[in-house]
Amino acid sequence: MMIQNIIPVSRFSATREGLPCLFTPPPLSLQFEAAVTYRLGVLTSLPQGPILIETRFAGRFVYILHEVFNGIVKMSPLLKPEAKSPIAVQRLAAIDVMRGIVIVLMAFDHASGMFNAGRYVTDAIGFYKPGSVIPAAQFLARWVTHLCAPTFIFLAGWSLSLSVGRQKAAGVTDRRIDTFILKRGLFIMLLDPLWMSVGFGHGLVFQILYAIGGSLCCMIILRRLGIRALIAVGLILLVFAEVLAGLAIGFDKGRNPGIVAALLVTGGRVGSVAYVLYPLLPWLGYMVLGWGIGRLPAGGGAAAPVTLFTRLGIFSLMVFALVRGLNHYGNMLLYRDDASVLQWLHVSKYPPSLSFAALELGIMFLCLAILFAYYRNRSANQWNPLTVFGQTPLFFYILHVHLLAVAAWLLNMRQSGGLIETLTATLAVLLVLYPACLWYRGIKQRKGFGLQRYI
Repeated sequence: MMIQNIIPVSRFSATREGLPCLFTPPPLSLQFEAAVTYRLGVLTSLPQGPILIETRFAGRFVYILHEVFNGIVKMSPLLKPEAKSPIAVQRLAAIDVMRGIVIVLMAFDHASGMFNAGRYVTDAIGFYKPGSVIPAAQFLARWVTHLCAPTFIFLAGWSLSLSVGRQKAAGVTDRRIDTFILKRGLFIMLLDPLWMSVGFGHGLVFQILYAIGGSLCCMIILRRLGIRALIAVGLILLVFAEVLAGLAIGFDKGRNPGIVAALLVTGGRVGSVAYVLYPLLPWLGYMVLGWGIGRLPAGGGAAAPVTLFTRLGIFSLMVFALVRGLNHYGNMLLYRDDASVLQWLHVSKYPPSLSFAALELGIMFLCLAILFAYYRNRSANQWNPLTVFGQTPLFFYILHVHLLAVAAWLLNMRQSGGLIETLTATLAVLLVLYPACLWYRGIKQRKGFGLQRYI
């Protein structure tokens, strides 16, 4: 990561009441800390140094990306921008299934954290020593789950846009809409330190729910922007993430940037008991782009989304190839050691680099293109587990980590297995939660006004 005190997630330790946890911060060697500090120092040299050059580069890159992104959208039959017209008012089967796919991948990742003794997590500069040998199977088992967080947050922005569109069409006032978004955002933010920390088990953690909830709160203001402005804001947040992290570190001369910078920009340790893995601003960009997609009108016929997402996917992967190939700015200091496939895929998630964003968004866009093509002339099977999980994502999330933690503790298998045990645990938690998610979906569909409105 950008700071040397961020916690790896590749180990366990015994925690309160004997439950296993995902987070144990083994101290980095003094040599490695010095190396990280040096590399951060290079990035954050004074205004006449590299940081100014990279800021100018990032600004020009944002302009180019913005123009190409807008060009792709205008060329697609989907977009003739109309600021008040959402892409659709009904739930889209492709969105539910896409979310269900990443739910399964997420469950696999967290099962690996609980059961897999060989779990390999080096997706940040603070986790990886350059030149280290990367075990292919364990690396790829972790890498496939990188799709989860960007997709969750992007689709959360898209779903929010559809929801707001439905409410406005029903005559709900902006004030009531904003009040609900604020309450739900704060509720989701607080789930991480108050509930998910119990399951993950090592102090207070601020992870994806913190990023999603905080992003929802930010959308109260950002949702009033036009499509072009939204796209610009989203791209700025993704491209300038490395500059912001460098500045946050540089202002404190490479030391811990403090609670505000950790929560907003860099992530890392906050005091002795709290850890931020998903700083708000870098992840907000994904939700802004998702909202922007949701604002596009549903013109152009059934083939329009397929065309749009195919073009965006190819463009995003081209950006990834450029940034990763240049092996400089946009990699959050986690550079390629060589030209091997594993090194190309070895990108920084903590915090998310531009190469990470371009790769994962590219994969997500192409998956959406495939799903929209599949459901072009098909109705969704409401019993499909992917559909069920995709329609109850938060309910699944707040239960599955605790179930995996308790299972690892009861079976005395805490990080003592391998990928087979990880797959078995994943399948088990999916089978257990499938009927529970069916039940909860039924409650949500009754349109109650209780707690289910927030989960």
